[in-house]
Amino acid sequence: MKIEKIERDTCSYKNVSDKFYFSKQRKFDLQYFQLYTVRLSAMRQRIIDVAKKKWGKDIKIMELSDIKEGEDCVVVGILFRKMELQPSILKEIAQEEGVIPLPPHEKYTSTDDILYLEAQQQRIVLIGDIEVSSSITGSVVAVRGHEDSSGKFVVVNFSYCGLPYLPCPNIDACLVKEDRYLLLTSGLGIGDLSENCLLLQIVIDLVSGKLGNEHDQSIFKKVVRLIIAGNSLSKTTQDKESEKVAKYLQKRIQAKSVEAVKQLDDILMQLGSTIPVDVMPGEFDPTNQFLPQQPLHKCMFPKSYGHSTVQSVTNPYQLMIGGLRVLGTSGQNIDNIYQYSCFDNRLDILESTLLRGHISPTSPDTLSCYPFYTEDPFIIDHCPHIYFVGNQPKFETRLIEGNDKQKVLLVCVPPLEKTFTLVMVNLQNLTCFPLTLNASLESNF
Repeated sequence: MKIEKIERDTCSYKNVSDKFYFSKQRKFDLQYFQLYTVRLSAMRQRIIDVAKKKWGKDIKIMELSDIKEGEDCVVVGILFRKMELQPSILKEIAQEEGVIPLPPHEKYTSTDDILYLEAQQQRIVLIGDIEVSSSITGSVVAVRGHEDSSGKFVVVNFSYCGLPYLPCPNIDACLVKEDRYLLLTSGLGIGDLSENCLLLQIVIDLVSGKLGNEHDQSIFKKVVRLIIAGNSLSKTTQDKESEKVAKYLQKRIQAKSVEAVKQLDDILMQLGSTIPVDVMPGEFDPTNQFLPQQPLHKCMFPKSYGHSTVQSVTNPYQLMIGGLRVLGTSGQNIDNIYQYSCFDNRLDILESTLLRGHISPTSPDTLSCYPFYTEDPFIIDHCPHIYFVGNQPKFETRLIEGNDKQKVLLVCVPPLEKTFTLVMVNLQNLTCFPLTLNASLESNF
């Protein structure tokens, strides 16, 4: 019996990730100092405006070099958290010399961490009413207080830039009347030793309307786009041992990722025949490892790229869909902050990056990134309506509201291969729910 293809609903779409693409004039020999300078310069006035709104327009905004002992003032700078447990190149060299390496840590924080404020090539130790535990290196902050007799800055209050202004969206007419869904997934894990081909085929059949009851099909008919948020390939495809083999011997070795990419191409071909698909790179995917990750090259997908509906995009990725702004990453930024801060909840970390106005504040200190020297593309200039992160331990969601009534839906997307869970986001009312596939091959609608 021939199964009819579902007639899918649509809505407007535009890729607005231009700032995450590398220019043709790439320079990798630049110092990272310039990136911090650009970050502070770009965010300085924005955070000064927030400080004056919070503490009054007459508050003194001073440079580090101008502060005086005991004088109340506000200083704007970048936080640096000195952590004794933080890995360093010297420790790596010691390991190579035969010294027994220290065991890896889930977190590199301790009660002995020291917090600094850096600005204009100067730094000062921060003490007082500011929590070191929740502070993230690389964040731009305004601190109010005074310098004490020991040369430290006693903080009495502090402020981040908060959510950017969110203009009233020009919503598609269809979203006013009925539901439209954005489907999010991550961590397909293709190439893993465990067979997940059946799971992926179930996803394909559900999205295309070949599986499920009439209720399921009526909902998937309204799914207008699928985003795969990184780690389409499994970690097992990263063959580190082959890097140690002589070059002439490597010709005889077929990388594990080759077959995995072929499988991914087949999957994207099937998905692309029924729905628009955006493929973001992740930690284990074959592209540059530093942020922003560039799109997976189209030469790897000869079959799926026959469909105009399939495209590789950057990580981070930003789009306009149905008149709403969506921003997301594949998870490296959140995972890194988790390691180098005392945050335990991933949603709290996601919210903290939004309130700090920066997608990846720990870049380039503990998370590698391109040495930008004229702009910092990770600054959040426009407030998103939906902010998601892939490859997180479990599904979580939260709707937050800013001081100016901005509403942002935060979404943690779990890896499909481990949780069998996708995430459905309703674009009409900014709600979402997990779609978990169980052993009986049924959805949880």
